[in-house]
Amino acid sequence: MHTAIACSDLTFTWPDGEPVFAGLDLAVGPGRTGLIGANGSGKSTLLRLIAGDLSPHGGSVQVAGEVRYLRQDLTLDPLLTVDAVLGIAVARAALRAIDRGEVTADNLAAIGDAWDVEENARATLDRLGLDHVDLDRRVGDLSGGEAVLLGLAACLLGRPEVLLLDEPTNNLDRAARERLYATVADWRGVLLIISHDRELLDLVDQIVELRDGEAHWYGGNLTAYEETVAGEQEAAKRTVRAAESDVRRQQRDLIEARTKLDRRRRYGQKMAANKREPKIVMGARKRQAQVSAGKQTTMHLDKLAEAREQLDAAEEALRDDDTIRIDLPGTAVPAGRTVLALHDVGLRYGGRIDLDVRGPERIALIGGNGAGKTTLLRTIAGHLPAIAGEARCAVPLRYLPQRLDVLDDRLTVAANVARLAPQGSENAIRARLARFLFRGARADQAVSTLSGGERFRATLAALLLAEPPPQLLLLDEPTNNLDLPSVAQLSGALESYAGALIVASHDMPFLRSIGLTRWLRLADSRLTEIDPL
Repeated sequence: MHTAIACSDLTFTWPDGEPVFAGLDLAVGPGRTGLIGANGSGKSTLLRLIAGDLSPHGGSVQVAGEVRYLRQDLTLDPLLTVDAVLGIAVARAALRAIDRGEVTADNLAAIGDAWDVEENARATLDRLGLDHVDLDRRVGDLSGGEAVLLGLAACLLGRPEVLLLDEPTNNLDRAARERLYATVADWRGVLLIISHDRELLDLVDQIVELRDGEAHWYGGNLTAYEETVAGEQEAAKRTVRAAESDVRRQQRDLIEARTKLDRRRRYGQKMAANKREPKIVMGARKRQAQVSAGKQTTMHLDKLAEAREQLDAAEEALRDDDTIRIDLPGTAVPAGRTVLALHDVGLRYGGRIDLDVRGPERIALIGGNGAGKTTLLRTIAGHLPAIAGEARCAVPLRYLPQRLDVLDDRLTVAANVARLAPQGSENAIRARLARFLFRGARADQAVSTLSGGERFRATLAALLLAEPPPQLLLLDEPTNNLDLPSVAQLSGALESYAGALIVASHDMPFLRSIGLTRWLRLADSRLTEIDPL
């Protein structure tokens, strides 16, 4: 296999001293490769090192060919024009100058061989669903999803040998995702993708997982990876059970050996007391018994230590499958109780909405980019005023925004929860935080030091443990920037949530996993009930 990306003995540490990689080796060849791993494992950092945005502190990164990189946190200057982002503004200006008769050396140099630059740009934008976007349009006029697609178009226009994509489906609606899937399926170069999107990762040829500072390779797509890992975990569990059984057996053997030796010692003492044997014989027997006892004890202790080492090794092969538990009785809503009522509510950016939510309904809110889903959720939460009509929420609610800006970065996880639940004792707060996998010292971490998945769990904990407990939970694109284990944890957590739920998301596999009772589509400023997709 031709190696396009080669990381050798790669070492990188953040300025605060936190190590990310220490001697990582990775070789990526042609084809589509999915890069996965827990939040904080260094996926985005690795892509930045490959792209040259960061420099390694040790080892080397070598890339064969042109590299283009679509960042996860793509931010474009709103004053830039579309052609500037695509990198063709200078060539377009030169073309227009030549059309006016200004055939100069500088204009010819600016164009080079790219006489069809506008046609290529237009074709790329059209293929990604940006056929309505003019090349002279300002970036500030685009939606978040359109900006992501524009960034992808800029990468594709460069015709790179190596393409790096970091969470490319974030902020993309269903139609845009389908176009991205088609682009990935047709890609023939070297493609390295970080994503939590199951459908996207099922298009790759191989998976590389960053775990414990090492790269672990799996042939096939995400589904094949999960099947392989499931088989490995079953084998690891059997190995752990066998190792635990061996430890118990060695412990029993050690106890039995010590019991026998104690009996012999008591017998020797009894014989000595009765003086049934000559003193010299008894002394020799005692010395022999002591030597034998020492050998027996050492042998059994060695076997026990070896069994424990094998158990430790077997347990290390098991993955952490901790799950979030949010079975909080205070969040329960009786069936039929009115939770939310919107009557002819006018939204700030247009539209009139009617919606009634009763009991513990679980509602999906879907729609294209710019349809107004976030505006609707913020209006329900009271963050935006309704310009007409009446919005009435009859139960306590909490809103989880896309940007996770609910927490104070300067405070610890426990302190953030205490801020929203001032009546709770420290012990009660810590006991509840354990349900969200913040146990012991983890609850004392400053929010600013948390990984993306940890920050999400901390935010969810702060909202759900608040007083009064929320009986309506609003989630806006909750799976954005979560790794696959965190998405699975969120799905499991929502299964035990007893309140009403409204989730805005483009992540269809996630929506199908959380037991929805209603599906609503927001389009053309209208809310319509639809059948599940």
